[in-house]
Amino acid sequence: MAEITTIARPYAKAAFEFALESSELDKWAEMLSFSAQIVQDSQIASIIESERPTTVVEVIASVCQEQLSEQGLNLIKLMAENERLEALPEVLTLYLEFKADHDREITAEIVSASELNAQQLEQITASLEQRLERKVKLDCSVDPSIVAGFIIRAGDLVIDSSVQGQLAKLADTLQA
Repeated sequence: MAEITTIARPYAKAAFEFALESSELDKWAEMLSFSAQIVQDSQIASIIESERPTTVVEVIASVCQEQLSEQGLNLIKLMAENERLEALPEVLTLYLEFKADHDREITAEIVSASELNAQQLEQITASLEQRLERKVKLDCSVDPSIVAGFIIRAGDLVIDSSVQGQLAKLADTLQA
């Protein structure tokens, strides 16, 4: 995983910087998303593995047609020539991280024992936005095994106010 991220990072950074300069952040996100889906297709993946880079670019260009700008196609050509098209989904992931950081956004994962109502979600969002100084998007899920409360993960921040988490802390304290 680390290796593919290392391969993808310079491509993602270059795409992000170009998109930022040309004020096309959303357009590039769409192009990279579409291209990543194309290279993950089993038929296209077999072509990528077995054909010359020029053939691969021709196939992808014919499939993508209007979805790719000239610069987007140039990125595909460069990645094909360097035999790095398998890293395109990771390029998308990194690009979206760069974009979220630029837009000062973060996604917070909330796992709760029961479904949270709209008022609770608004309060959590407001508190996180104030604490993190970013716009927060919530990704909510329910896990009854945490008994009560919730666990929030946003970047490096983890807030565990679940009964399961409190019991684990208590057990650690008693054992120490």
